[in-house]
Amino acid sequence: MSETKNIGNYRYRILGLLMFATTINYFDRSIIGVMAPTLEKMFGWTNSDYANIMVSFKIAYALGLLYMGGLIDRLGTKKGYTLSIAIWSIFGMLHALVRPGFSVIGFAAARFGLGFGEAGNFPAAIKTTAEWFPKKDRAFATGLFNAATSIGAIAAPFVVGWIVHEDGKNWQIPFLITGALSAIWVFLWFRMYKKPEVHPKVSKEELAYIQSDSEVESEEKLPWKSVLDKRQTWAFSLAKVTDAVWWFYLFWGAKFLATTFDVNIKNIALPFFVIYILADGGSIFGGYLSGALMRKGWTINKARKITLLICALIILPVSFVAVTENKWVAILLIGLAAAGHQAWSANIFTLVSDVFPKKATASVVGIGGMVGAVAGILADIALGSVLDKAGNTGYFWAFLIAGSCYLIILGLVHLLMPRMTPLDENLKLIKK
Repeated sequence: MSETKNIGNYRYRILGLLMFATTINYFDRSIIGVMAPTLEKMFGWTNSDYANIMVSFKIAYALGLLYMGGLIDRLGTKKGYTLSIAIWSIFGMLHALVRPGFSVIGFAAARFGLGFGEAGNFPAAIKTTAEWFPKKDRAFATGLFNAATSIGAIAAPFVVGWIVHEDGKNWQIPFLITGALSAIWVFLWFRMYKKPEVHPKVSKEELAYIQSDSEVESEEKLPWKSVLDKRQTWAFSLAKVTDAVWWFYLFWGAKFLATTFDVNIKNIALPFFVIYILADGGSIFGGYLSGALMRKGWTINKARKITLLICALIILPVSFVAVTENKWVAILLIGLAAAGHQAWSANIFTLVSDVFPKKATASVVGIGGMVGAVAGILADIALGSVLDKAGNTGYFWAFLIAGSCYLIILGLVHLLMPRMTPLDENLKLIKK
C-alpha cells in the first residue's frame, strides 16, 4: 500500500458515507425479522402471512432495482442516492402507524414502499465505488461498505431488545429511529459529495490514483436497455440469485432460532451478533483477498473466480444446520455461511465495475438485484407454505439449498463469462 501514501484519502470519507447509508438500510430492513416471532403473536399471523409481507417487500425491491438503477445512472449518484434514502426512510417510519385490524395489509404496504426505496442503495453505492476507487481497490472498498449490512443487522436486535418488551410494547419505536439517522446522512452527503474530478478536496495525485486503471468515458448517457443483451449482465444476475439465501438468514433466521431453540426477542441479540460479526469479517476479507491476488500478478478473472470458489466452499457446511441439536453449532454454521456469502457478495458486485463502464454500472446492478429479489420472492412463498404444512422440516430443505447453490451458480457464471473481458463505453469488447 506504499504507492497510496501522501496522495490524499478523501475517497475513504466517501466510503464512510456509503457504510453509513448501508447501515441505515439494513437496520431498517432487519427490524421486522428480529421482531417477527413477537409480531406474529401480537397480530395472529401465520407463516404464510409473514411470507406474504416479505414478498411485498421483495416485489417492490425487484421493481425498484430496475427503475432505480437506470434513474441513478441518469440523475447521477448525488441526487439518485438522496432520492432513494428519502423514500425508504419515509416508508420505514410508516410501519409505526399500522394497526391490528389491518396488520397484514398495513405491513405489506409499508414494506412495499420500503423495498422500492431501498432498491437504490446498492446501485448507487457500487456506482460511487467505481467513480472513487481504481479497479484493484474496488473489491476491498465494496467489502467494507458491504460489511455495513451486518452492522445494521447486528444493531437491530440490540436496539429492539433494549426498547421492545416481550409482549410487543414499544414495537413502533425502532421503525422511527431511521428517520433521524437518514436526515443526518442526507446533510453529510450533500455537503461532502462531488465527483472526484471536480472535487476541491481531491488532490491531483489522488485523482491520478483513482483513475489509474480506468478508461476515460464521455458524458453521453447509455440507454438502460443497451445492457440487456450482454452475457455479462446475466452472469452477474445469476450470481445474485444467492440474495435469496442472505434474505433467508435475515428474515427467517430469528423465526428458525425461536421455533427450534426457543430463542426470543430478549436473547436474540447475542446469536445475531455472532452471526453478523462473522459476516462482517467475511465481507472485508473477501474484498481484500481478490485485490491481494491481483497485486501478486493474477488476472482479474482468475483472482475474482478463485475467491468466489473459496467462498462457495466455506458456505457448504450450512447444509447441516437443520440436523444439529446444538444451538451454538447451528449459530456458528449460519455465521460461517454468512461470512462466505458476504465475501461472495463483495466480489460479485465488483464483477460489474470490472467489466462494464461506469455509466452502465448502476443499471446492471439494478437488473441483477431484481433477479435476486425474484429468487427471494419464490423462496419466501415456498418456505412459508412448506412450514405451514409440514412444520420445521421445511428448514431442512432451505438450509440444504442455501449451502449447495453457490458452487452450481459459480459454474454457470463461468460458462457465461469465461474471461471477464472489459467493455468500452459503447459496450464493445476492449481488444488488448
